[in-house]
Amino acid sequence: MTAYVNGPRRAPWGRQDASRTGHESGPADTLYAALDLGTNNCRLLVARPDQDGFRVVDAFSRIVRLGEGLAASGELSAPAMARTIEALKICAGKIRRRGVTRMRAVATEACRRAANCEEFLAAVKRATGIELEIISQNEEAALAICGCAPLIDPDIPDILLFDIGGGSTEICWLKVEPQPGGSQAALAMHGWLSVPIGVITLAERYGGGEISGEAYQAMEDDMAAAVAGFDRRFGVSRSVSREGVQMLGTSGTVTTLAGVHKDLPRYDRARVDGSYLDMTTVREVCRRITAMSYDDRAAHPCIGPERADLVVAGCAILAALCRIWPAERLRVADRGLREGMLYAMIHGVRAPQGRWAAENEPPESEAEILATPGVSVVTAPLAGPWPAK
Repeated sequence: MTAYVNGPRRAPWGRQDASRTGHESGPADTLYAALDLGTNNCRLLVARPDQDGFRVVDAFSRIVRLGEGLAASGELSAPAMARTIEALKICAGKIRRRGVTRMRAVATEACRRAANCEEFLAAVKRATGIELEIISQNEEAALAICGCAPLIDPDIPDILLFDIGGGSTEICWLKVEPQPGGSQAALAMHGWLSVPIGVITLAERYGGGEISGEAYQAMEDDMAAAVAGFDRRFGVSRSVSREGVQMLGTSGTVTTLAGVHKDLPRYDRARVDGSYLDMTTVREVCRRITAMSYDDRAAHPCIGPERADLVVAGCAILAALCRIWPAERLRVADRGLREGMLYAMIHGVRAPQGRWAAENEPPESEAEILATPGVSVVTAPLAGPWPAK
């Protein structure tokens, strides 16, 4: 299992040189599109600039399970690719009809790992005209941070942000750093971990139908073991014990838990995004979901048949994180990579390329890492107003 953490190199997150890249902030009538193809979901946002942020004019989301069977075969399966291309055709239609002038389409963990990824990318381009870009794990994390920045309280200096995906879970240990003049705070990356454990990988390993208590505990223990070294290295649990940490989760698992907790008759982003769950509630809702039968989960309006076999694995991952880092409460984010891409395109900023460092490939000296004040990854406004509804 490979886990990645940031080393002492500074990530080049900042204003783009428009003369060099051709990416400069566009006029207010420019339409932007951000497409995120993950291991489990295909998501699109179309937006236009609006004051300090953007206003969403169209959106699309579909569970495609592109990474189904990938852990066992090392390749994307033909049915998974076909499902995904059909979803991307819908995205392409929306992009054309809306007259989008600037867009970015990215693929993440499933495409990073699949041996036949190039074949899939070529098929997507032929069928849809969309040219997918495979981004690195640290760029994915940085863009998600940018997308979630408006939900971060700048008065609480330590932030633990995580994203439970289909094929991996990304964890970021951040600190708020005031900027000169005091008008805006920046986020500095002090620790970053990418664990190849996600809802699809766990569900394929332990099952997703009727799951025993032993299997659920094994899933939770797998995740806890995977993050233990990260916790020791960066002292996250010590900071959490001092009650000075804000915890932010961006994933279908977290938003599903919030919807179940609120007993929503149907999922409602406006009532979920930015809401809080205390740790007692997180544990109670996880127990409630894991106690459901597969049919009960499929019938629940905030879970449904598409997530019924994955949500228990997500609960196990979340339970492990909350067991190790029992912050006072968890803030729920129904936003992330797409919003980060939109903000970056509109404001002409860029995320780090490549990777910082692998945990099993240490930099020149441990002291150099510990002495590094942090890697500045985003200067998006914290607790800001965007995106506009």
